[in-house]
Amino acid sequence: MGKLDFGGVQREVCLEYVPEAVVGQYANVHVGFAINLMDEKEAEETLSLLREIEILGMMDEEGSAPSAEQESGPGQ
Repeated sequence: MGKLDFGGVQREVCLEYVPEAVVGQYANVHVGFAINLMDEKEAEETLSLLREIEILGMMDEEGSAPSAEQESGPGQ
């Protein structure tokens, strides 16, 4: 087991699949398991793609991001 930093939040993660992991490396984590290691450049590219996916998932059919009211629903 090891501790990983997820944007300032530390979580315990199983390192069984990446026994070569050392402090300072970046890892892909799925359901509490580090499944592979990556360098800083690859980690930045991955985070950028995940942010794009999140933004695209929030867009409506016309390609516009939802307003705050649309996201939470009326009266919420």
